[in-house]
Amino acid sequence: MPYLPETTIAATLREVVGGDLVLPAIQREFVWRPEQVVRLFDSVMRGYPIGSFLSWKVSPETAKQFKFYGFLRRYSEFDSRHNPQLDLLPSHDVIAVLDGQQRLTSLNIGLRGSFAWKRKYTHSRFRENFPERTLYLNLAGKAPENAAGLEYDFRWLEAGQIDSMEEGERAYWLSVPTVYESSTMRELWRELGRRGLANEESPADLAQLLWERVHSHNSIQFFQETDQDIERVLDIFIRVNSGGTVLAYSDLLLSIATAQWKDRDARQEVHGLVDELNAVGAGFSFSKDLILKSGLVLSGIPDIGFKVKNFTTENMAKLADQWDEIAASLRVAVGLFSDFGLSGATLSANSVLIPVALYLHHRRATQTYREDPRMADERAAIKNWVLRSLIIPGVWGSGLDVLLRAIRDVIEQSAARGFPVADLERVMASRGKSLRGNDEVVDGLLDLRYGDPRTFPLLALMFDHVNTRNQHHVDHVYPTAQLKPGVLRDAGVGPDERALIVDRKDRLPNLELLEGLENISKSAKFPAEWLAEAMPDESSRTAYIRRNLLPPTLPATLADFDAFYQARRDLLRARLRELLGVRRDEEVNAKEGSLPALDEAMEAEVRL
Repeated sequence: MPYLPETTIAATLREVVGGDLVLPAIQREFVWRPEQVVRLFDSVMRGYPIGSFLSWKVSPETAKQFKFYGFLRRYSEFDSRHNPQLDLLPSHDVIAVLDGQQRLTSLNIGLRGSFAWKRKYTHSRFRENFPERTLYLNLAGKAPENAAGLEYDFRWLEAGQIDSMEEGERAYWLSVPTVYESSTMRELWRELGRRGLANEESPADLAQLLWERVHSHNSIQFFQETDQDIERVLDIFIRVNSGGTVLAYSDLLLSIATAQWKDRDARQEVHGLVDELNAVGAGFSFSKDLILKSGLVLSGIPDIGFKVKNFTTENMAKLADQWDEIAASLRVAVGLFSDFGLSGATLSANSVLIPVALYLHHRRATQTYREDPRMADERAAIKNWVLRSLIIPGVWGSGLDVLLRAIRDVIEQSAARGFPVADLERVMASRGKSLRGNDEVVDGLLDLRYGDPRTFPLLALMFDHVNTRNQHHVDHVYPTAQLKPGVLRDAGVGPDERALIVDRKDRLPNLELLEGLENISKSAKFPAEWLAEAMPDESSRTAYIRRNLLPPTLPATLADFDAFYQARRDLLRARLRELLGVRRDEEVNAKEGSLPALDEAMEAEVRL
């Protein structure tokens, strides 16, 4: 494997621009963060080695068998994360990068393009929250003292940030692409002259140093593989990517699938499906790992682990042949999850999607399954099983592949008879993943906080009267505005009791599910006041209290909070123990579904 002559960054990027340097399908996508790019440019500026690169010289005949991609130039987390596919009809050799893509892409983005990421505390659904940023070098001086040990002041800046600067300050911020575009130092001097900096020694020295590092310094050296044996190239690729930012097995699976699928682009199919599924309902956060794992499970490949030995041509062909049906089953499953009220914020374990998609795959279910009245009981059973599996700690953690294989066996044997809840629970319990709880689990769930991903599925499980297809909010029964430390202090509540109330206000006994409009109308009113206004007749109030497991006497003042909290906790505890199959010895023979303490409480008069 020969060394190629060293060359400059600018010359290498000109090969990228000309399409002479490309990315093979086995490469993963760009994953570096903005600060990593800044560190790379700091190293370049300081003359530090930035590592060697590995390329593969692909003959025209070999190139026809594979797909190739271009380098990203304008990267955006919102809508430009995927490399552009190249339609190559090579009449000459293609040079494909096997190792060094992250560094070369970073250089390409910094010197020729831009980086767009989401502003903090903004919604990820709107393009305007992902402003385009260009890399700049501060010519006014070196970097201020920093924990990263950076010597030079490179920053990603928005156009608006530059425009808002005073003219004198703006002159010192030199865009890095300007340096690349200046093919000679004379062109850069003219730019400094326009800024009034040509006679300032320090800014001119910094600008010249960056130009020289890009255009004159031979900092890029490639080793080049010329063998056309794909197996050898894959082996090299795996080995060189086992260090640094490790190549995930899912990345390799996607890469090999892309190289081996003949009639479609696996990378485009997987990424497109991920984007599509994540846009369903209130939005999800499924990854390509989850989709690829689903493909292994649903296609019937025996070993579903992300292991190199599983990525055979035969397995990839099987995955390709069934891809349309697999994707359709995942779409139906995600639609069901949205119907269950779940989203990326409340789905604490994405892996639970796989068994549901597998069952729907065996049933050949289409989107009509979500509406078919004949399937209502089965959908309810799936929902109950999903929600319980989400709230029990550790179900979808370690040993996932073993669990999924066992679940697949059960579903393959029982799917024709309906969703096999009992069989699934039995095989899960035998592997230490029981969905039946104990008092310790129940007490832990009662202490869940507002904002915990498990809080919504837990409330949805306990209050199955809630139509989760409508937008519901996890709401505080006792309004938080009345339980702020300042309000409590002004009301004369002592420090210890104040701390206890502040801790309890966000825990499960003070939470319920309310539809969006109800939640808005409730605002900061005390529970008794809001219920009297929202439901003037006593029968409606009684029914509401029963449905939501509220104490018969709702609090009307701040002083009522502690008694309310304890009473609601007892009611929720009784319901949870029933749902999770927790029984004391004396309860074993009790009538299924009875809750003596709850029934007694519900018979009491509702006092507002």
